[in-house]
Amino acid sequence: MSAYPLTVGVVGAGRVGAVLGAALGRAGHLVVAAAAVSAASRERAARLLPGAAILPADEVARAAGDLLLLAVPDDALAGVVSGLAATGALRPGQIVAHTSGAHGLGVLGDVQGMALHPAMTFTGAETDLDRLPGIAWGVTTADRPFAARLVADLGGVPEWVAEDARPVYHAALAHGANHLVTLVNEASDVLRAAGIRQPERVLSPLLHAALDNALRLGDAALTGPVSRGDAGTVGKHLDRMPADAVPAYLALARRTADRAIAAGRLRPQDAALLLDVLSRAQVGSPA
Repeated sequence: MSAYPLTVGVVGAGRVGAVLGAALGRAGHLVVAAAAVSAASRERAARLLPGAAILPADEVARAAGDLLLLAVPDDALAGVVSGLAATGALRPGQIVAHTSGAHGLGVLGDVQGMALHPAMTFTGAETDLDRLPGIAWGVTTADRPFAARLVADLGGVPEWVAEDARPVYHAALAHGANHLVTLVNEASDVLRAAGIRQPERVLSPLLHAALDNALRLGDAALTGPVSRGDAGTVGKHLDRMPADAVPAYLALARRTADRAIAAGRLRPQDAALLLDVLSRAQVGSPA
């Protein structure tokens, strides 16, 4: 285990890296250097990591005596690790932690380290720091005591994720969070098509309640025409919705029907007309 407090370097002062670096600084660790390429990243580093020197990635790695945090895009991670290793910037005893949800330890090769993924969305603003306490971190590592202590420093709770489960773990979070944003914006667009000028005012209390119910009650939170088998209502939706919104509605309605049936909230015989409406609409939808 590395000595405390840690001397830290951050490669990738994007929305995630700059915030986590700032959180480590608040926890008493010393963030000595950061790599920031774009103008936005340099501005973010200056704001959130004011004591860190802005250096090339290999120099950041050399300056990070204890912990090197890699917060780069998933597809760039392997290249960054291999590039740093090739330059001799990484050394024994240094912990390399990456923030990718999809990757585990394999992407690090022979480098000692861990996968340390915060289950949170980031904007790169100071307000992100207030969201960190209490969140879960998807962690894959051979050194659980060190990882648990580091996550605790950040106010979080470790969830131990097996190496081969990382892609499924990350898919679940992306499916829930990223697609939720798409769904909310799709609903807002459809409300605008109905003449509602401020759809967020209509959706906010409804969606907050629906999310709270779903997290507490699971499939028992299902309501609405699909869960009731109201084929006529769903048919009217499909007839009148903007055409570009129909494919997503169809896919989610069919999945909602499947879950409602499996949960015993919708009897298969009551779902027959509904499933027929969805099937006919699917056949008639544009490719």
